[in-house]
Order: sequence, then structure tokens, then C-alpha cells
Amino acid sequence: MERYKDALLNIKTAGSQKGFLKSVHYHPYEPTPYEALDALFAEYQLGSRDSLVDFGCGKGRLPFYANYVFNAHVTGVEMNEVFYHEAIQNRNSYLSKMKKRADKLHFHCCLAEDYQIQPGENKFYFFNPFTLSIFIKVVNRILESAERSPRDIDLILYYPSGDYIQFLEYDTGFELVKEVVLPNLYEKNPNERFLVYRNEV
Repeated sequence: MERYKDALLNIKTAGSQKGFLKSVHYHPYEPTPYEALDALFAEYQLGSRDSLVDFGCGKGRLPFYANYVFNAHVTGVEMNEVFYHEAIQNRNSYLSKMKKRADKLHFHCCLAEDYQIQPGENKFYFFNPFTLSIFIKVVNRILESAERSPRDIDLILYYPSGDYIQFLEYDTGFELVKEVVLPNLYEKNPNERFLVYRNEV
């Protein structure tokens, strides 16, 4: 399925994931399986006016998938220059098929905690990309942006860290609004699920 879906999107995100810069705070990159994305977006839809940010986007699988299915604005944030350049190559390949979507698909090479949250961005995706200390900094930046430009904010967690969950539930106004478990996988591994937390205006 991985290579089939890559071919459908005209991108390359399957196979070996080389190029990770060793870091205490940032975890190794791994793309979200297409099977998991299918399950998530069967139950959680994006509107064409939604703007999704993927922290630790790697080669861009989630941004391309979300843009293809929903025509949503998507931004990938990636600290690793090797993966970032591969995401840009994938963007060029993807846009050769989807020419009218260039204004809705962007990538930035920077640390997640340095990314400047834009006023329209309202969905944020995390596949357990970094330690709690970085996550707290990123969430605080998101909340500061929501104070300046009031809007509902969703955080989408895949393979959710217990530290992330505890922080959101005890130290923020975010509330759990949806859980999507992966059929046939969750029974063997309770981490095989998505949690969606929302902070409403």
C-alpha cells in the first residue's frame, strides 16, 4: 500500500528513512502509515478553509495526503535539511499533477519551537516528534497565536505520548474530542490510535 499510495500522489516517502540528525530532544522520523491516515480521515474531515501544520513532517506524506483528499491548506515543518529537500522535491512532483494547489502547500526548514504560527492555522499534527519540553513550547506558541487571532484549535496526536496527554489534560484548556483507533492494530498495541484535542474560543 505504501508505494501504491506514493505513486498515486506522485511522491516518494516509502522505504528507508535516512538523514536523521541525532538529537536528545527530537525523535527519529517515521512517516505515518497510509493505513493509519485512511482510518483517521475517514472519521475526521478537513474543510477547504482549514489550515493544517505537520510538525516533523519529514518527506511530506501527511501534507500531500491531506491536500489531495481535502484540498486543505497544509504546511510541513521539518528541522532536518535532508528530509526538507526531499519534501521540496516531492512538492514539485506532486504539483506537476495538481498544478492549481501550489498556494496551499508549503514547507519550512526550522525547529518546531521556532516556527511562526500563522493566524489562519487551526489544525496541528504530531506523530510524537519530540520530547515534552519541546511540545510544551510549541503548544504555548499555538495558544499565543490563538489569543491574538481567536479561533478553535485542534491538536491531532498519533501514537500519543503519555507525557503529551498529561500536559494537555492538566495544564491547558484542551479537551479530548475524538479518538480514532486503528482496526486490527489497536488490540495488540494501544498506542495505535489518534487523539484529537480541541481548544475552543
